[in-house]
Amino acid sequence: MIASDTKRPRNVDWKSAAAILYGDWGTSKAYVVGLAFAVAGYSSFWLIAAMCVLTALVGVNYMTICKHYPDGGGVYASVRHRSEIISIVGAFLLIADYIVTAAISALSAFQYLQRVIPIPAALLGYCAAGAIVVIGVLNYLGPKHTGNLAFLVSGAHRRGSWLCSAFSVCRTFGAAIHHIKPLEGGFGANWSHFVGIVLALSGVEAIANATGVMPLNPGCDPSKPCVSKTSTKALVVVMIEVCVFTALLGFGMQALHGLQVIPVPGQDPDVNAPDAHGVRDYMLNYMAQTFVTGSWGATAGAIAGAVVSIVFAVLLLSAVNTAIVDLIAISFLMARDKELPGLFSKLNNYGVPNAGLIVATVIPAILVAVVSDMAGLANLYAVGVVGAIATNLGASSTDKKLDLVRWERVLMFCTFLIMLAIEISLFVEKPDARYFAGSVLLIGLIMRGLASEHLQRKEKAAATASGAVTSPEKAIAIPKFQHDINTAPGAPLLCAIRGIGRTMKFAIEEARETKRPLYLLFVRQQPALTERDRKRKWQDDPEALQIFSEASELADGHTILPCYAVSDSPADTIVDIAATVGASRVILGGAKRSGLISALRGNLIRQVSQLLPEEIPLLVYS
Repeated sequence: MIASDTKRPRNVDWKSAAAILYGDWGTSKAYVVGLAFAVAGYSSFWLIAAMCVLTALVGVNYMTICKHYPDGGGVYASVRHRSEIISIVGAFLLIADYIVTAAISALSAFQYLQRVIPIPAALLGYCAAGAIVVIGVLNYLGPKHTGNLAFLVSGAHRRGSWLCSAFSVCRTFGAAIHHIKPLEGGFGANWSHFVGIVLALSGVEAIANATGVMPLNPGCDPSKPCVSKTSTKALVVVMIEVCVFTALLGFGMQALHGLQVIPVPGQDPDVNAPDAHGVRDYMLNYMAQTFVTGSWGATAGAIAGAVVSIVFAVLLLSAVNTAIVDLIAISFLMARDKELPGLFSKLNNYGVPNAGLIVATVIPAILVAVVSDMAGLANLYAVGVVGAIATNLGASSTDKKLDLVRWERVLMFCTFLIMLAIEISLFVEKPDARYFAGSVLLIGLIMRGLASEHLQRKEKAAATASGAVTSPEKAIAIPKFQHDINTAPGAPLLCAIRGIGRTMKFAIEEARETKRPLYLLFVRQQPALTERDRKRKWQDDPEALQIFSEASELADGHTILPCYAVSDSPADTIVDIAATVGASRVILGGAKRSGLISALRGNLIRQVSQLLPEEIPLLVYS
């Protein structure tokens, strides 16, 4: 029998990792540029440039974190070995950020779509809320392989950003230089403005969490994993693109003539332009349309504006999906670690925790429907992500057990101090963000207390009942298998099963008739893995125990070797185990889902067939 310790399939290459990061950092261009102009006018380029420097600084530090935490370097995982309380606080701050990320991305998407489709302004918030609900419903089916779609969308978006940036700078360089003004108002006012536009850094936490599914460096010892080649390449590529082209777009924006910052009493300022209103929230559309119209006419300008709007809208909706998936994953991990009620770890038939999905969908939808203003959502933003990043950097830079080079430790600690100063400023100057993040943290700590209380009661009840004799009729005996693979001379078969049924019976009969040993694989699918899942055995899983008990009876002495894995990617796990055991054939049951569900969730048979080596045939029994 092969070891049943769970290994996460390391199937996220640098392109997929970059798409995860770009979904957050890249989308920030859609709203940061306009918000920056709203607070600083024609001096905003200097704030945008400073924000790009900060983004690069954070990116460099997370290259170090990803290198030293190959099994997950997000704040919850990397800080937990030092302090459970601090890791929990960091996790809830990150949850607050993901909630606002989903809301602001959805609203920004419809702000851009409004330039193409006539959507009444009063309905924008409700349309964004509806989109979040639809994306949440799709996630009920557990779509796991959205990375490829995100990469394709981000690729189209990057090319659009490059063209827009290059065109803006080439055609408007002189006008931009003429319009740019120096920063005014002293350090205090400019620091306040800078803090106000520090948005969309949470993607760096998402990519740090993904190190556990990145391929190991070539020649790396699996006992001492390192994924720096994948993580560093993803971070460098996205960091350079985002920093350079955000700065270029911010520079090109200065060439727009006649932009006016309109102070609204009691609200954040808006940005208007001649013959245009509210361009703050769709600044890149306005830039594309204005610059192209000036060169090639109104028709070309309208087309350029529509293309930019659609591309950004699609990418922003992809960012909503990423935020929802991240919310589901982190709540699931915390529930598995008994830091949230067990309800958040109960999976539906598609391997998705319903409670986490509901929270990840409903709360952002309500938030965007209630606030429905970009500046209002921005005011709720950065406290969560800045706090999480500061926690991670502070804990890692002061961890003496972490083998950091001196310059890495010094740079990380200095970055921590900067992030801490930003966090303090946000707490002081943005009461809405303070109250929102504080509310999420308070509710989270209350739920943690309830989970702890429930666990104590459960352990007490188990201790009380420890003397009770279990009824023999209800107990399932651990089955005994013939483990000597040499008793069956043929090359082994591998059958992946979901439950007791015709596929399992067919595989056992096929193995018996062909005199081959049979590896029977049961994959427990779930959205994220904890350290406990890596050590989980099939004897601890009631469903797997029942399946293997039935298989033992049907085998009637034939060589069957039970395989068990907990995975967030069943197709990769099946292929990995097939290659490990040297299977001569892989047997799968026919898909029973409708065409729509298969299209949304992904067809396991198709995925396995694409991943299997050519020398291992796939047999589908239906």
